[in-house]
Amino acid sequence: MLVHLSVRNYAIVEHLDLELEGGMTVITGETGAGKSIMLDALGLALGDRADSDAVRPGADKADILASFDLAEIPEARAWLAERDLDGDGPCILRRVITAEGRSRGYINGTPCPLSDLKALGELLIDIHSQHEHQSLLKPDTHRRLLDEYAGCHELARQVQLAAQRWQQTRQELERLSRSSDEQRARHQLLSYQLEELDNLALGEHELEQLEQEHKALANAGNLIAACQQVLDLCSESDAGNVLSALTSSLNRLTAFPNSGGALGEAINLLASAQIQVEEAVGELNRFIDTFDANPLRLQQLEERLDAIYTLARKHRVQPAELHELQQRLLDELEGLNADDQAVERLGEELAAYARHYQEKARELSVRRGEAAASLAAAVEQEMQRLGMPGGRFAIELHPREQAEPHAAGLEQVEFQVSANPGQPLKPLAKVASGGELSRISLAIQVITAQTSRVPTLVFDEVDVGIGGPTAEVVGQLLRRLGERGQVLTVTHLPQVAAQGHHHLFVHKARDQGSTQTAVARLGKDGRIEEIARMLGGVDLTKESLAHARKMVSSARS
Repeated sequence: MLVHLSVRNYAIVEHLDLELEGGMTVITGETGAGKSIMLDALGLALGDRADSDAVRPGADKADILASFDLAEIPEARAWLAERDLDGDGPCILRRVITAEGRSRGYINGTPCPLSDLKALGELLIDIHSQHEHQSLLKPDTHRRLLDEYAGCHELARQVQLAAQRWQQTRQELERLSRSSDEQRARHQLLSYQLEELDNLALGEHELEQLEQEHKALANAGNLIAACQQVLDLCSESDAGNVLSALTSSLNRLTAFPNSGGALGEAINLLASAQIQVEEAVGELNRFIDTFDANPLRLQQLEERLDAIYTLARKHRVQPAELHELQQRLLDELEGLNADDQAVERLGEELAAYARHYQEKARELSVRRGEAAASLAAAVEQEMQRLGMPGGRFAIELHPREQAEPHAAGLEQVEFQVSANPGQPLKPLAKVASGGELSRISLAIQVITAQTSRVPTLVFDEVDVGIGGPTAEVVGQLLRRLGERGQVLTVTHLPQVAAQGHHHLFVHKARDQGSTQTAVARLGKDGRIEEIARMLGGVDLTKESLAHARKMVSSARS
């Protein structure tokens, strides 16, 4: 529950510190004294949007701090633990707003986005404002209130998520399906191109080998002639050849005995040259003997190379890049096959999400149906007590016409009311006047608050337009809520104020030309005087004081 609220330089509040307790705390004061300012400041600590004039004139920033005891709020403790924001002692929410309009939020001293403040705040406080009855005209509000009363908020969230997953999966499936025709054409082309490359069956180093062999066969005549000329020069020319010259040279030099030193080295080199020339002649002879200048083989080579070059030109790549091209086409084809598999997989997922949605949505529908009758009966009973005798209230669940999953479930929720006896039930927005709508809203708020998991409830002038015996009933209802947790109630009605366990009085304090909002905690006597003032005006009389004392005493009993 809320245990402390500190407000610095917000609106007309310069400095305000409030210690709060469990039970029902009433907040009273003259119109314009700043009662709602306190709740507005609390709303900022809970992540509400800040106005540009939030900072008190003359101050550089507004600073609002709210402390909560989380002993009875396990959901909030779990939320903090998941984000490493938990700590010892109370949970502290802080909001700082500068005069320039910048805003910062903190949870337990750690900076955080306003969305986190709001998310945590929804687990800590439920605020009912005097204008909330306007939201009763919206079907979304009807569904939310029914789900909260049924205790199936989490189930409703699961239904919403299931519908979202189904929708996202369907969109992805449609996207892939729209491109399927184009993909099929591309698939056929890739398959044909890969078949051509497979039929070509180009070896890893085949092109290089083919080109070398073709070059050799294409120049076969010149090659043989060149080899023969070399043989003539080396060994076969009668006019003189290399071998005979080397032999003659060796004979002349070896005729001298004891040939050593440089001469001996020269003789060795000539002998080595003679041997190498003889080996070269032998290799050339073997080459000429084994070389096959087959015209048929040359034709085969030219046809094979032509097929390779033609396919390379067709794909606008170099012949040596055909292997890389084949791998790229294969990868693309596998990607298209993966898309086909993805379509099949998404179809299965879509069916699974639809089954999961139907399971959760049917469960939600059953829970809503069970809770609708109970909530309607409870609201109708409170309507009788709130000055609408004979009024009736019902909750209709209309099945949706669309077959596809909807985030809000299988049905639409509609509140219907008959404000006067004998009138048929009609949609709330069509039959209720402003005053009736306010009372119906209060009845719903009180009933749904009883099932709320949030321990702190705030009611900001929800009793506007209500008076007399009805006001006393309202006070009793709020006191009953306070006995199960913490209720903060801003009110102008003495009948409501008398029901409180605690009483805060908001007033304006004027000092040296400035006006500030101040809050006083009223004791027994001060409280009786404030209720007497609310009953009879500025001048207190014995009668008004006695009446106030009796009201407080009756509330306690």
